[in-house]
Amino acid sequence: MASSAAPPASPLSRSHGNAAGVGGSATAMMLPGPPGRGNGGCIDLSPAGLLAHGAGSSVVVTDPRSMQLLCVLPMPSASVASFVTAVRWAPPAAPSSLAGDDDDSRPLRLAAGDRHGRIAVWDARARAVLCWLNLDEVRSVAPGSGGGVQDLCWVHHAAGWLLASIHGPSLLCIWETSNNPRVLWMFDAAPEYLSCVRRDPFDARHLCAIGLRGFLLSAIVRHDSDISLQEHRVTCGAGDVTELQRLEKEMAAPAPAPALAAFPLFAARLCFSPLWRQILFVTFPRELIVFDLSYSTALSVAPLPRGFGKFSDVMADPDLDLLYCTHTDGKLSIWRRKEGEQVHLLCAMEELMPSIGTVVPPPAVLAATIWQSESIFRNIDKQCQDLAQTQSSHSFTTDTNSDQNVCQGTMTYLTSISEDGKIWSWLLTFDKSAHPKKANLGANLRGHSIINAIIYPTVKPTNVSISVTNIGKEPGGGNNPAPAVPLVALGTQNGTIEVVDVVANAVSVSFSVHSSTVRGLRWLGNSRLVSFSYNQANDKTGGYSNKLVITCLRSGLNRAFRVLQKPERAPIRALRASSSGRYLLILFRDAPVEVWAMTKNPMMLRSLALPFTVLEWTLPAAPRPGQNASSKQSSTSKDRSSEASGAENSDETCESFAFALVNGALGVFEVHGRRIRDFRPKWPSSSFASSDGLVTAMAYRLPHVVMGDRSGNIRWWDVTTGLSSSFSTHREGIRRIKFSPVVHGDRSRGRIAVLFYDNTFSIFDLDSPDPLANALLQPQSPGTLVLELDWLSTRTKKDEPLVLCIAGADSSFRLIELLHGEFVELYAEYNLSYMLEHAKENANIDAKGSSVSKPVAMKERFRPMPFCLPVLFPTAHALLGVKPSWFECNNSDKLGRDSFKVAPAFGDLRSYMIETTLPPIGDTVVAELLLKVLEPYRKEGCILDDGRARLYSAIVNKGTYARFAFAAAIFGDVQEALFWLQLPQALRHFLDKSTTRSREKISQSNLHPDPEQGSSLNRISSRERTASGKLIKNAVNYGQLSSMAFKQEQLWFNANERIPWHDKLDGEEALQKRVHELVSLGNLETAVSLLLSTPPEGSNFYPNALRAVVLSSAVSQSLHELAVKVVAANMVRTDKSLSGTHLLCAVGRYQEACSQLQDAGCWNDAATLAASHLHGSDYARVLQRWADYVLRGEQNMWRALILYVAAGALPEALDTLRKNQRPDTAAMFLLACHEIYSQIAVESEPAEDTPGSEPTPEQTEKLRFPSKNVADEDLIAVSEVFGQYQQKLVHLCMDTEPSAD
Repeated sequence: MASSAAPPASPLSRSHGNAAGVGGSATAMMLPGPPGRGNGGCIDLSPAGLLAHGAGSSVVVTDPRSMQLLCVLPMPSASVASFVTAVRWAPPAAPSSLAGDDDDSRPLRLAAGDRHGRIAVWDARARAVLCWLNLDEVRSVAPGSGGGVQDLCWVHHAAGWLLASIHGPSLLCIWETSNNPRVLWMFDAAPEYLSCVRRDPFDARHLCAIGLRGFLLSAIVRHDSDISLQEHRVTCGAGDVTELQRLEKEMAAPAPAPALAAFPLFAARLCFSPLWRQILFVTFPRELIVFDLSYSTALSVAPLPRGFGKFSDVMADPDLDLLYCTHTDGKLSIWRRKEGEQVHLLCAMEELMPSIGTVVPPPAVLAATIWQSESIFRNIDKQCQDLAQTQSSHSFTTDTNSDQNVCQGTMTYLTSISEDGKIWSWLLTFDKSAHPKKANLGANLRGHSIINAIIYPTVKPTNVSISVTNIGKEPGGGNNPAPAVPLVALGTQNGTIEVVDVVANAVSVSFSVHSSTVRGLRWLGNSRLVSFSYNQANDKTGGYSNKLVITCLRSGLNRAFRVLQKPERAPIRALRASSSGRYLLILFRDAPVEVWAMTKNPMMLRSLALPFTVLEWTLPAAPRPGQNASSKQSSTSKDRSSEASGAENSDETCESFAFALVNGALGVFEVHGRRIRDFRPKWPSSSFASSDGLVTAMAYRLPHVVMGDRSGNIRWWDVTTGLSSSFSTHREGIRRIKFSPVVHGDRSRGRIAVLFYDNTFSIFDLDSPDPLANALLQPQSPGTLVLELDWLSTRTKKDEPLVLCIAGADSSFRLIELLHGEFVELYAEYNLSYMLEHAKENANIDAKGSSVSKPVAMKERFRPMPFCLPVLFPTAHALLGVKPSWFECNNSDKLGRDSFKVAPAFGDLRSYMIETTLPPIGDTVVAELLLKVLEPYRKEGCILDDGRARLYSAIVNKGTYARFAFAAAIFGDVQEALFWLQLPQALRHFLDKSTTRSREKISQSNLHPDPEQGSSLNRISSRERTASGKLIKNAVNYGQLSSMAFKQEQLWFNANERIPWHDKLDGEEALQKRVHELVSLGNLETAVSLLLSTPPEGSNFYPNALRAVVLSSAVSQSLHELAVKVVAANMVRTDKSLSGTHLLCAVGRYQEACSQLQDAGCWNDAATLAASHLHGSDYARVLQRWADYVLRGEQNMWRALILYVAAGALPEALDTLRKNQRPDTAAMFLLACHEIYSQIAVESEPAEDTPGSEPTPEQTEKLRFPSKNVADEDLIAVSEVFGQYQQKLVHLCMDTEPSAD
C-alpha cells in the first residue's frame, strides 16, 4: 500500500480565495489562539484523523497524532469578527474523474458556522472557501438577525452529501452545497431550543436533533428530496426543567440567540449508538438517558453521580459497549452497558485536567472527542490476527466472558481542549484486572506522552514582543535550518509567558512567572525577558504591589528585582528597554520614571521627576556586512554565551532616548555607563511645540526623531542639523510610530509605520517630497482592526523586502511584505488571541535586530516531526503492494531544501514491490512511476508514521484485502475499509452455502462442512433459542464490523439481544412491536403468551387473540387448545398491516413473509426473519434484494457490495463498481476474490494430492473469479479500464512537481 500525490494548483489561481486574499499561503502559517466559551465547544475529528475546532473567529485544523498545527481557516467578515460555533468534516465523497486540471474535484470539505449565522464550506486541503451559506440572505432579513449557527451535520442524499444546520434557537435547515448552494428545507421547532444534531451511523440519510426541553426530531432524506419526519419526546428530570425555566427568566442574550449563547452552561447532547440500531444516548445536565427510537421511549435513565459536575457531552465507543461523558468540572465518566439490558453503569472516572502543573482554579475543559479513526485500524489488526482461527473453525463462539476478552488490551484515544488554549491527547487502556464493581474492565486514563503537546499560547495573551535569536536552533534540523530564529513573547492573563518560534509556528517554551495578569514585557537582548505585573493592595492604606521579573530563556530561571516590602502609591505603566538590553526605563502613573542598569544584579541609576508623555530609546545601528559572515557557521552555546556576556560587560557604547513632556517640550537624554546627561541636540529654527501640547507617539533613530500628536500631525526632526518638517495625515490621533529597519550605510530617513487611534495604519516615506501623497494605506482586511504593529528586523540588504508585523483585534498576528513600494504578500499569519487594553502603553510590539545573513524563509517550516497525512495529497491512489521496507526512512534519506523543487534522480524502485503470484492486472509500469512520484514524500517521512508502518508490516502478508482495508482507512473511508475486512467472510459464506457447485471446481466438494448445516438454525425450537440467549458475537465481528453483518448467527444474535430491553414497556403500541420482534426471531411461545395477556377491555383484544390462535397452532396442540379457549367465539376485527406477515410465518411461508416485510420497508426485520428460518438460495434472494435497497435507497455502496457477495451476486457487485466509476476498486475486488477463492480451493484439497496436480503457470496468471455468470471478457475489460485509469493518474502525477507543507 502507498499513496500517490500530485501537487496542488497554485493558490493564486483559484477563484475562491480566503479573506487574506492570497490563497493557502496566508493561513498555512497562522498560529491560533485559545478557544473560549463563545465557541460553544465545537470540535470534530475526521475519519482520516484531522482535528478541527473553533478558536475565536477561526477554524483550527491540527494533527492530533503528531500534535502539530496544520492550518488555520479565518472566517472573513465585513464587520467585527464573529465566534466560530460549529464545525463538521464532510464524509469522503465518491472520487470523480481524473480529467480535471486541478484538485478541485476532490476537496477535503469542512463546514464551519459562526455567531452571525453564516456557514462556510471550506476546502481544507486548498485552504479556500468553496461556498457560503447565509440564511439571512435567503430570508431577506438583516445580517445576524436570524441568530447564529448552533450545530452542523452532514446527511446523505442520492445526489451527494447535504448539510443540516441549526440556526438561532429553533430552526433546522438542510442545504445543498455542491453546484447551486441553496436551502432545500426548513423546520421551525419553536418554542423549543434545539441544541444538537447528529447523523445515524447505520443510515446516512437519517438525522436526529434534540432540544433543551427534550423535544426529539427524527428526519430521513428520501430519494425525491422529500423529508420524512417523526417527533418524539425525551422526558428530562424535574431539576433540569426547573433550572431551564430559571435561566429563561435570567437570559441576557438577544431573542434569536442559539442555545449555546442563551444558555452557555445548560447543554443537551445526543449521540447514536454505533453498535445498536435505533438506540440514542441523550444527556441533560443531570441525566443520562438511553432512548429507543423504534419504541419512542426511554429504556433507562441514569442520574448524575454524586461528586460530578453537570453533563456536558456524551460519546459512544465505536467498538465496545462503553459511553464516555464529559462534565463541566473537567471530569470524564466512563459507563458500561449491563449485560442483557440497555442500562449503563458508571465504571470509571478520570480527570481531564491534571492537578499537577496547572493553576488554581484549573482551566475548564471546553470540548473532547474520541478518535473514531483508530477503531478501524484496531479492527484491521484484530481481523488479521484472528484470520487463522476464522479459517479453521466457523463455529459460533459461546464464551460468556468474551466481552471482557474483547475489551482486554484495547485502547481508545481521546483528545480534549482546555480553556487555557492547550490540546491534550489521552490514551484509555482497558485490562481485566479491575474490580467488577468499579469498571469490570479497568479503565486507566493517562497522557499520550509524558508532557502533552501544547500548540497554543495560553489564555488571552496581553502583550507582544518580537526578537530574533539563535537559542536552541542548531544547523542540521528542520526543512531549512537557520542559525537564527525569530521569537515572539506573549504575556498572558494567568501570569505565564509564552515564547513562540516563528519558523516552527508553535509555542517553543512556556514560563510561569506571575500570579496575576502580565501587564507588559520587553526583551533584554536576545536571551532575557523583563516583565511586570501589579495588584491593588487590600489593606486600608491602599496602593499597588508592583512585581518585576527577569526571565532567562537559556536557563529558564525567573529572578525578581526591585522588591519592596510595602505597597506603592502608583502602579507601573510601561517598560522601555534599550536596544542592547543594558538599560531599562520603568514608567509609573503620576510618579517619577526610574532608570535601571540591567546588569547581573540590576540597580537603579536615577529617578527622573518630569511629566513625560512618551519615551523611546534610539533604535540600533544597521549591522555591518562583515558582522553577518560568521552567522553562517555553526557555533556552540558556550561560544554564544561568552560573546553575549562580553558584550554586556562593555561600557563603551552609550545609548540615548528621546522624550516629550506634557507641555509639548522635547528632549534627548544620553546614558553612558552610570551617567545620564542631556544630549543637547540642535533645535530647529522654527517653533516645534504642538498646537495642542500633547505628543502621543514617538520614534527615535539617530539622528532623526519622529513624533505624532492626537490631532494626526507627524513631525520629524534631525537632532544633529536641526532640520525639521511636518505634515498632517488628516486622520485621528496617532498611537504608534515605528521606523523601518535600515541596512549598513543607509543615511536616509526611511519609512515609518503609523498606527492611528481608529485601529488602522499607514506607511509614509519621509524621504518623499510629499509623504502623504505617496503613503501606503492599510491593505483591505475586512473585519480586522490593528492594535499593534512593528517591523521585523531581518533585513540586511537594501533590495530585500520589508516585513511588517501586525497585531489585530481579530486575535491574529500577521507578517506583511513590502516590496517595491507596495504590499505584495501576506505570507504568514499567527493568530495569538491576545487581549490588548486600549491604553497605549499597556501592549506593545518590540522588534529586535537579527544576526542572520538573509531573512528567514517562512515557507520552509521547521517541524519536530513530519505530517503523515496522505489524505492531504491532491491526488490519492493505493498501490497494490509495497514492501514495508519502503517506508523506512533514516537521516541519510533526508532531502535538501530544494527536494520539492528539483526532481531527484531515483534508482530502480521495483525491488520495493511485493513479489506476488497474483495475475497481473492493469499497467505494471505505473506502480514504479507512482513510487518515483512518492519518493520525496517518503524520504521526508510524510506518508506513514512509525505506528502505521508497524501495523502495515504486520498485515502486509495477510492478503490483498488487508492492504486494501488499510489503504481505505488511511484516507478516512471507513465504510470501504469495513467492506474489505468483511469480504473474505462474505465470500466464504457464499461458497459454503451455495447449493450449486461448478464441476470444474472439484476442490470445493472437500471443504469441511459448516456446523450450521448439521443442525440448521431454522430447526431450533423456540425454547432452544431462548436458552441460547447467552450466545455472544464472534470476536472477529465485534464493533464497527457488526454494522455489515450478514451471517444468520450474527443477525439473529443482534435481534435476540434487544428482546430483554423492552420487557418492562407498557402500552399497546409497545406490545405490538414486541410481538413483531418475537415472531421474527421464531420465539412463537413468548409471542402467544404476550398476545394473550391483552386485557379483554382493550381495543386490540380480538385482533391479538386471532393472531394468538393462529401462531399457537404452529407450536403445539396443547398451546393451540389453550388459545382457542381464551378467545372463544369473539373474533373478528381489522388488524394492522404486519399481521399478514405473522400468519405467513405460522404456516411456514417464510419466503413470502420476508418479501412482504421488504415491500413494507422493514428490511432489517426481513433479514432477521430470513436468518431465523431460511437457508441456501432462499436466504441469498433475501440478501440480494436487501442489497439492492441499500444501494439505491440508502446510497451505501460498500454495505450493498458486502451483501451482494454474501448472496453470491458477484456480477451485480462488479457491475455496481463499474457504474460508480471505480476502476481501481473493481480491479482490487477481482484480485481479492481471486486470492481468497484460491486459498479456499487449496484448503479443500485432499492431503494426498500429488504434486503433479499443481496449476500450470498459465493457470496461475489467469484470474479465478468465483462466479460462472461473469465471462472472461468482462474480467479482461476491468483490467483494461484500470490500465487506462493508471495512465491518466501517472500523467497527472508526473507532469507536476510535488509541494511541501
